[in-house]
Amino acid sequence: MKKTIAIDMDNVIVDIETNWINIYEQEFGVKIDRNEMLGKPEDMAFPDPVAARNLLYKPGFFRYAPIMPGAVEALTELNKNFEIYIVSAAMEFPNSLAEKYDWLAEHFPFISWRNIIFCGDKSVVVTDFLIDDHLKNLDFCKGTPILFTAAHNVNITKHHRVNNWVEALQFLREHV
Repeated sequence: MKKTIAIDMDNVIVDIETNWINIYEQEFGVKIDRNEMLGKPEDMAFPDPVAARNLLYKPGFFRYAPIMPGAVEALTELNKNFEIYIVSAAMEFPNSLAEKYDWLAEHFPFISWRNIIFCGDKSVVVTDFLIDDHLKNLDFCKGTPILFTAAHNVNITKHHRVNNWVEALQFLREHV
């Protein structure tokens, strides 16, 4: 029987940081330096946090976000030895449900709709591994939590950290 992995979308397989920076600049004409985002809560990394948060409700925000480097190759390989579930707390942004589903269908057509979980609370998901960028999800993981590096979590020392999909693959290969 294959081991199971729950994989978050935002800042794990979807490059939400880059998307947010680009859309913020398009909307407000302000270029955000990614280095200045390090260690700050996500929306607080922008000059106008309320305006930045409101962008998350804009149609197309989630649908057209870029893919994280190496994500397709990594999930393609992992799919051979693990049962993969994509788990997103999409209920926080209800307009993102269809956009995230369509995004997944485009970039990861080999992941069945049966393996996509849109929820509000990830603590109900029980898998052998959880790859996520937020402690609020990892702290309640019943399996092995894996912290995927994002600007907002660079100062976190809790849980095993991976900085990219090359490191994630290496760690998971050792734990098949």
